[in-house]
Amino acid sequence: MPRSGKKSLLLIQREDAVIGTDAFVLGQLTEHTHAKENELMDEQSKFGRILAYGNTSESFDITAWVEKDDPGQSEIGSALDDEVRIKLWEVDTELNANGQHDAIFAYCLVETTEKSSPGELEEFSSTLQVEGKSQKGELPQLPPEVLDFAQYGFETPGETGTEAPTGV
Repeated sequence: MPRSGKKSLLLIQREDAVIGTDAFVLGQLTEHTHAKENELMDEQSKFGRILAYGNTSESFDITAWVEKDDPGQSEIGSALDDEVRIKLWEVDTELNANGQHDAIFAYCLVETTEKSSPGELEEFSSTLQVEGKSQKGELPQLPPEVLDFAQYGFETPGETGTEAPTGV
């Protein structure tokens, strides 16, 4: 069965964040890609072709609707301005057999940020280059407020209401 892109979220944190500080969910995310590319060494010898793995590069490309107060977007922009790394987690929102979230973790350098206004809504995009190699692992069950980011609860008639969702 095809997997929905809505089943993953990105958490962002500057590497210089105070220990114990929570990471931020990247809000208004419309899409992201995680790409790995290998530069192959391809040489000819008297006995035929020699093919070997060369350098591997890895990156995350993200696109989101601009939200001025989104802390995830701000973390990326300020990391580029201050020339510091960010920590990025790509998290599967569904629990695995261990009752945890499968995740990929990487230290990244922000290569680009861009704000564009193609139509009615402004877009924020960024390329994050992975330093070294990303690592697979598990995160403990995330709190409902992270998983239900941009959702609101059920109300009965006559309730005063809750805040409208923001983010994602």
